[in-house]
Amino acid sequence: MSENNTTECLLFADIFPKPAVMQFDQRQGSSDGGAVLLKAADRRYGLIAGMAASLSDERQAGKVEHSLEELFAQRVFSIACGYPDGNDAARLASDPIHKMLQDRDPIEGRDLASQSTLSRFENAIGAKGLYRLGEAMATSVIQRHAERLGHRAGRITLDLDPTDDPTHGAQQLSFFNGHYDTWCYLPVMGFISFNDEAEQYMCAAVLRPGNVTAAVGAVGILRRLMQLVRCSFPGVRIRVRLDGGFAHPQLLAFLDAEPGVEYVVAMAKNAVLKRKAKPAMRQARKLSRHSDQTEHVYAEALYAAGSWPRQRRMIIKAEVVRSAGKEPKDNPRFIITNMKQSPEWLYEQVYCQRGEIENRIKELHALQIDRTSCSQFWANQFRVLLTAAAYVLMQELRLSATGTDCARAQIWTLRERFLKLGARVLVSVRRMVVHLPSSFPGKTALTNPKTSFPPSRNHLPETNCAHKPPQRPWRRPQRPPTPP
Repeated sequence: MSENNTTECLLFADIFPKPAVMQFDQRQGSSDGGAVLLKAADRRYGLIAGMAASLSDERQAGKVEHSLEELFAQRVFSIACGYPDGNDAARLASDPIHKMLQDRDPIEGRDLASQSTLSRFENAIGAKGLYRLGEAMATSVIQRHAERLGHRAGRITLDLDPTDDPTHGAQQLSFFNGHYDTWCYLPVMGFISFNDEAEQYMCAAVLRPGNVTAAVGAVGILRRLMQLVRCSFPGVRIRVRLDGGFAHPQLLAFLDAEPGVEYVVAMAKNAVLKRKAKPAMRQARKLSRHSDQTEHVYAEALYAAGSWPRQRRMIIKAEVVRSAGKEPKDNPRFIITNMKQSPEWLYEQVYCQRGEIENRIKELHALQIDRTSCSQFWANQFRVLLTAAAYVLMQELRLSATGTDCARAQIWTLRERFLKLGARVLVSVRRMVVHLPSSFPGKTALTNPKTSFPPSRNHLPETNCAHKPPQRPWRRPQRPPTPP
């Protein structure tokens, strides 16, 4: 703030023993003091540099003030800190912490890009650039966890799930969706998990028109993710879990043709499936009458829809739901699978675990991944990818908290505990110091060695790693033994 400006202030004259004045005059202050953790998380990934490198800069070099990487980083860090709108750039341009995140002097460094510059940036990326951007994000995520796990995993699970993105204007390709009863987009989110870990890591985010079916584009997304997985984890067993809208003949044929791929896909009920479930439903009703509780029975059958070339194994969950004051209700559920385990284990231990994806999508909505208010479709796709990149960094922050009470904290909790800290930044010749409140309640968790980010390589993920042998995980060189 310039010395010539009038300082904005608030006066509380009669609620304390003395008049209290709040003044917005701290050029060295920031409300996002913990955002330096995002920079540390990004260094471990190389996410922002890798994604920005996939974009081509067609601006006149002599007129460029902010590089594409700087613009990309500014938007990603802002979204992670709770500023999803480009208009927030006007207030954050001189924030010392946000300038630090761009490797600029927090006090004397030039301001960040304005809202108009960011708007032009968002609208300048075309379809090919967006494809490369999504590919770079998936590659970064998979390579990061391949290094974490030493390129070894017993099983990798891929989950896809659509979500509604209501629109409230004249956005391109916004259509009415009867299922959600609103005008919307229908983006699909992709997640990857390793072995029996509870966390599902985001690796894909594709915006789609609001009138498409859930399975549109799923084959292309899964094909590319499987290629990247096999590149980083040779010989790994891949499991695919999908909701009912993905039970499409083309998708099922693709999964059957992929070697070493297990799948469980929900199937919407129809007259034929209900007929096959009748014996199990009779047994479930009998059990429910005797216990006066909700009961379910598992069964299996072979089933082929009219458009399928052959029969597939169908798992049946025959359930009768009882609620106080209501009549018992039949609730049969069906999943298609190529796995051989028992129906009960497949439904409860494999398919039901995908329910955790709903929590990941809630977190994405909390980051406002549905802030797709641009008039152009591709600009909105770019916004979705920006938010997805911010979410990847927040997941890395959560991963670094493994073993603490924040290991399973929701994204908004991590933001409130670790990022939204009042800070004062001082710069000397030798270093920059971020002063945080000594009374901060989360100080113990923040200074816990388990939540620290050790130095890591600065690497750019390679977006075309097909048929490339996996790299050995990096380890710090050991000192030579001391001679006796």
